[in-house]
Amino acid sequence: MHRVAIVATDGVVPLDLSIPYGVFGCVRLRDGRAGYDVRVCGVGREVETGGFRLRTRYGLAEVRRADTVILPGTSDVDAAVPDELVRAVRKAATRGARVASICSGAFLLAATGLLDGRRATTHWLAAPALARRHPRIRVDPDVLYVDEGRVLTSAGAAAAFDLCLHMVRRDHGAAVAAEAARLSVMPLEREGGQSQFIVYAPPSPDGASLAGVLRWLEEHLHEDLALARIARRAAMSIRNLNRRFREQTGATPLQWVHRARVRRAQLLLETTGHSVEGIAATVGFRSVTAFREHFRRVAATSPQAYRRAFRSKPARAPRPVRRRRV
Repeated sequence: MHRVAIVATDGVVPLDLSIPYGVFGCVRLRDGRAGYDVRVCGVGREVETGGFRLRTRYGLAEVRRADTVILPGTSDVDAAVPDELVRAVRKAATRGARVASICSGAFLLAATGLLDGRRATTHWLAAPALARRHPRIRVDPDVLYVDEGRVLTSAGAAAAFDLCLHMVRRDHGAAVAAEAARLSVMPLEREGGQSQFIVYAPPSPDGASLAGVLRWLEEHLHEDLALARIARRAAMSIRNLNRRFREQTGATPLQWVHRARVRRAQLLLETTGHSVEGIAATVGFRSVTAFREHFRRVAATSPQAYRRAFRSKPARAPRPVRRRRV
C-alpha cells in the first residue's frame, strides 16, 4: 500500500497537518480497499503547535520509508529546520519518494535543496520571503499548487485540498479522486490562482460572480459554446467576460471550457467502454484530433494511455456458497 508520511515539527500549523491526513485517509479504491497508509511522523515524540501539544506515534524513520512525504506549514518560517528532518527528506527523495509541501512548509522543503532550480509556490504573503531567501527557486505566488513531478508545493489554507486531491487523481484516477473530493466537500479541481476561490461563492448582488455561468457551462459542455453565446448567458460584453474569467478563474472562457471537457472525458474513460471518438463527441469536441490535443495538454498523456492506466475494473462477483448435503 502507498505510504504517506506527514511530518510534524514544532510550530506546525494544525490545519495544514489535518487536511492531508483527512484527504488521504478517506480514499477508497473501486474495490473498497484503502488507498493509502497515512502516518503522522514527529521530529520528536511530542510536538508543540502553539495551541496544544501533539504526541506522535511515529518518528522520522517512517519518512525514509514513505512513498509520499508531506511537509505541512510552520507558524515560524524563521525557525531553523532540524538537520535530522533535512536528512530524512533527502533520503526519501533519493529513494524515489514524492515530496510535497503545504503553505509555509515550502520553507522546510527549500531547506533540503529539493526546490533549487524548480518552480514552487507558497502562501502569497510568504512568497516574497521565500524568493529572497532562496533565489534559485522560481516562486509563483499566483497559483494554488505546482506539480514538478516528484516535488510539489501548494499555497495556503484550502489549497492543501487542491494539492492532495491532485495527487490522489495522479495515483488512482479521477473517479477515486472525485469520491474523495465529495467526502471532503470540495470541488475536484478549482481553476485559477490563489484568489480564484470567489468562483465558488454565491453570486454577488451586482452579478460580478461567475458561479452561475460556470454551473451552466458544466451542464452544457456537450453543446457549441462559442464565446458570444457564453457572453450572452453572462449578460456581459465579450471583453468584460474575458476580464471576469481571468480575474476569477485565471483562464479565458474557452480555456476553462476545454479543461472542463477534458475532466469530464477522464471520468468517461475510466468508467465506460465508449470509444475515444464517442467520448470526444459526448463532451463537446468537434473533432477527435482536437480532443486528443487538448487532452494531452491538460492530462499530459493520450486518452488511450489514460484509459489503460485508470480504467475501473468490475468488481468480482462473490463465489456462491456451496451447501453441504445432510
